[in-house]
Amino acid sequence: MERSYVGIDLHRNNFTYCVRSNGKETLTGKCEISELEGFARTFGKNASIAVEATGNTFMFCQKLQQHVDRLAVVNPSQFKVISMSTKKTDKHDAKVLAEFLEKDMLPEVRMKSELQAKISSLTQTREKLVQLRTVLKNKVNNLLSANFIQIKREELSSEKGLLKALAYEIDRIADIEKQIMVDQIRSLNKSIEELDKAIEEHGSKMKGFENLISIKGIGPKGAAILLSAIGHVEDFRTSKQLAAYIGIVPRVSNSNETVCHGRITKQGSKIARTTLVQCALIAKRYSPYLNAFHEKIKSRRGGAKANIALARKFLDIIFRTLKYNWVFEDFTQFKLKEN
Repeated sequence: MERSYVGIDLHRNNFTYCVRSNGKETLTGKCEISELEGFARTFGKNASIAVEATGNTFMFCQKLQQHVDRLAVVNPSQFKVISMSTKKTDKHDAKVLAEFLEKDMLPEVRMKSELQAKISSLTQTREKLVQLRTVLKNKVNNLLSANFIQIKREELSSEKGLLKALAYEIDRIADIEKQIMVDQIRSLNKSIEELDKAIEEHGSKMKGFENLISIKGIGPKGAAILLSAIGHVEDFRTSKQLAAYIGIVPRVSNSNETVCHGRITKQGSKIARTTLVQCALIAKRYSPYLNAFHEKIKSRRGGAKANIALARKFLDIIFRTLKYNWVFEDFTQFKLKEN
């Protein structure tokens, strides 16, 4: 039986498909999502399917993976052939995916497990709520400052500080606005707390969780966030590959005999990078090795670059811990538990 290469342009309720075999287009059409499994069975294990990463791609792949030989999830930000095409139709997009799939030239996205994907979604929701809370805190602080009332912005992180802000009377309109914003901050505090509990509770079920929390500096929430971002560590041959995936490696420009190293790429998960830096800064308090490394870089290149270098060094430890299934008995002395 001939091998089939199927390109799919996925939407919420339906998808457009194009099938290629032996270098030729053999079939195109449109199908409802409800008919997905029946559609997959017509090709069987002799088919490869490509689809762009969208909001419902994960569930789409969950239904398909047992019916086909290979699933390629394409990174739309890297596959410019579609996004920059002058002919933008569902049928054309499906054809392009099928053609490049047959040639094995698609930039693919790493698929995570269902639990990893859900934890990742929780952390992204938490990040959005934290950003909104910061906006409201700044707004309260600006409202008070505009009326010559000085209060430290960090005070608004506590209930005591919020009560202090409410105690100042400005005028009827400003006080109403202030009360509403404080109520929203309180509500966000509660929601973020609930998300933190969910991330820690369900994150503890991920493979590698016990390994990471044995590292002094990584707590339950930090471990869950890092594991949800890393996914399967087996996908990376070296720690350099993982660092590139996280986006904590410098940009390199190489022309003739000139090599320039710039700022870090920041191509991966921003939440993972932030968590990594925070955990590394805590870990250096307990690890003489990490602290000495940080101080050495800081004396030569400044604090900001030292923090990034420390995070990169810390990621090496995380990689080896997960790769070799290490569990630390005493991280400060780099002593592992005996099996």
